[in-house]
Amino acid sequence: MALRSLLLVAIFLFCIAQVSSDMEIEEQSTQLVKGPNRRLLPFLDCAGLCQVRCSLHSRPNVCTRACGTCCFRCKCVPPGTSGSRELCGKCYTDMTTHANRTKCP
Repeated sequence: MALRSLLLVAIFLFCIAQVSSDMEIEEQSTQLVKGPNRRLLPFLDCAGLCQVRCSLHSRPNVCTRACGTCCFRCKCVPPGTSGSRELCGKCYTDMTTHANRTKCP
């Protein structure tokens, strides 16, 4: 009788430990994005996405630097090499330079 109850307690503790470790792994694999588009996103490769976005730009280094800043702040890079800025929302479209020009390519 004591062996049976000990076995049940061991199984119960194992199940709790397994659920706890699954929750920790899930929390590490996603990050929370704050702002109007709150959602859980996987890791975003800003460098790779900005490299594609600025590949046809006349000044690719300047474009990549600005795009990286926008990607880091807004957690979004529009698809393609130009246009489609509205797909990333208000954060991406409303960011400006000190000279009040649009910052994000």
